[in-house]
Amino acid sequence: MLRLFQRLKTDHSGSVVVEFALIAPVFLGMFLGVLHIGIGMQNYNALRSVSGDVARYAVVNYQTDNRLTVSQLQDYAKGLASAAPYGLMRDRFEVTMTAATTQRVAGANEYSLTLSYQLPTMLSVIGIDEIPISYTRPVFVVATS
Repeated sequence: MLRLFQRLKTDHSGSVVVEFALIAPVFLGMFLGVLHIGIGMQNYNALRSVSGDVARYAVVNYQTDNRLTVSQLQDYAKGLASAAPYGLMRDRFEVTMTAATTQRVAGANEYSLTLSYQLPTMLSVIGIDEIPISYTRPVFVVATS
């Protein structure tokens, strides 16, 4: 019996498994957090790009005397955001376009375009819910021909 205790006292073969079991949750949490931040940054950049594309679409249409309504521009933004290369989830994406209360440029109509997105989370196991991100930019279109 004494020999068994001596051998168990010097045996370190299971120490790696125990150390991994202690470190793994922290390591995996940090890994998922970094991944989540990267996905959030990609989605924020997608919002910025979609807003630029919608503004360009509105300006080009107004220059060709195609006066688009706010709802048409919102529908265009939703379709654009859910398609490639952006790939945002349509049910988490929201578009708001409103006329500015004070027009800053003579001869132009100013609109405020706000894009919002609920970033899906993979960190709900550690208490982090969905993260809302949004981007707002002005859109100027010609008021008169």
